[in-house]
Amino acid sequence: MSEKKEPSIWDGFKAFLMRGNVVDLAVAVVIGAAFTNIVNAVVKGMINPLVGAIGTKNLDNYSSCLSDNCQGDQGIQLLWGSVLGAALSFVITAAVVYFLMVLPMAKYLARLEARRKAKEGTHEVIEVTELEVLKEIRDALVAQRGSGHNEQ
Repeated sequence: MSEKKEPSIWDGFKAFLMRGNVVDLAVAVVIGAAFTNIVNAVVKGMINPLVGAIGTKNLDNYSSCLSDNCQGDQGIQLLWGSVLGAALSFVITAAVVYFLMVLPMAKYLARLEARRKAKEGTHEVIEVTELEVLKEIRDALVAQRGSGHNEQ
């Protein structure tokens, strides 16, 4: 019996790199990094100043003390302002991405899909109409043959 040789780790790695998924993933990461810059610019340049006009821009200074003495680095401090700021930043960033990028793209793709379906529907109607005409012609020819044979 012949023994089958298992592929080496190097062969497996080359096969992994040659798959299309790796290239697609690399492109997605690069585009994602560029996209992150756009989103951050919108949040920093437009959204944060609007939020700052209502309240404060920096929530990092808000905290609560759990021990008797919280001066400097001593004591147990809960930095809830930092957590609130990060959560608010996440919600604002998600809203910017959704309302300025995801939603318009979804509407655009839905319009394209509707146009494609409308074209397909028109094409099917034309095909059905042509088929109906051919059936009528066939029926008329059969009727002529039938009536012609009866007369002879």
